[in-house]
Amino acid sequence: MKGAVLYGPRDVRFEDRSTPKIVEPTDAIVRTSATCVCGSDLWPYRGLNPINGPTPMGHEYCGIVEEVGSAVKMIKPGQFVIGSFFASDNTCPHCKAGYQTSCQHRESVSTAQAPLLRVPLADGTLVATPEVPPADLVPSFLAVSDVLGTGWFAAVAANVKPGATVAVVGDGAVGLLGIHSAKHMGADRIIAMSRHAPRQKLAREFGATDIVVERGDEAVARIKTLTKGVGADSVLECVGTQESMMQAIGSTRPGGSVGYVGVPHGVELDGEKLFYAHVHLHGGPAPVRRFLPELIDLVWKGRINPGKVFDLMLPLDQVAEGYRAMDERRAIKTLLQP
Repeated sequence: MKGAVLYGPRDVRFEDRSTPKIVEPTDAIVRTSATCVCGSDLWPYRGLNPINGPTPMGHEYCGIVEEVGSAVKMIKPGQFVIGSFFASDNTCPHCKAGYQTSCQHRESVSTAQAPLLRVPLADGTLVATPEVPPADLVPSFLAVSDVLGTGWFAAVAANVKPGATVAVVGDGAVGLLGIHSAKHMGADRIIAMSRHAPRQKLAREFGATDIVVERGDEAVARIKTLTKGVGADSVLECVGTQESMMQAIGSTRPGGSVGYVGVPHGVELDGEKLFYAHVHLHGGPAPVRRFLPELIDLVWKGRINPGKVFDLMLPLDQVAEGYRAMDERRAIKTLLQP
């Protein structure tokens, strides 16, 4: 089969890759109905994360189960399934506590930009929809596999409550779906930090009530002005830079919470400043598997529509253009159809 392979900075190719097979009895083979380019894929694409030779890409997926290993009992061929970017057994102590991305037996799922995908630990990783969904729901189910699950975790980690004032740092797909999540959780005021008109428009569709275009200390000052000097109850950090993390902490009221899900690059925290900030910090790789049943149900019943975040849809063989469009901020998020 052919799939996406990253060779180096801004060098993604669509070329022959090995067709995945059952390796362990707990595996499943999924034929992808849709996959996509993630904002975190842009770190190695830009050369900011080193790679060790040609690297198959992709960790967001949904599709039809084609084959399962002999030990798989819950997942059946023919089911439409969604999984996470880390495979998990969903039975270890960390999984039972709701942190499947820290599963004691976790495995990375990182070859999804292809027509077929091997998913380890299938029973613990994959969740099936009630039946095969119509085509118009596929983008939303694809969003569930990572960007919605990650935005949802950011809101949970930031302790978003009904009536809360929420600020969201980052206007990529995760930040936008963090807004969507906070709105669903009952936030009364949602302040989106964005400088880009198309993203601002979608932020408002998802529930943002205010837009802040400033960054850094100026953004913090603007948040304080909007909240009469108090700060936000909950702040979602969805970027992963030093500036974004400090902006998130500075925008949070004393006693408030920061949920951070941006993959960190060069983030260092000053212990004394953190001590006197009086804020709660919680985050990390989103345990998407914890939320899959609830999010699948919400999409299935039409209560949320995270698929709106895909503003560019391409055939999988045009994956290089999908990366370029996101790198150049011509697209929020690229959906790829095998």
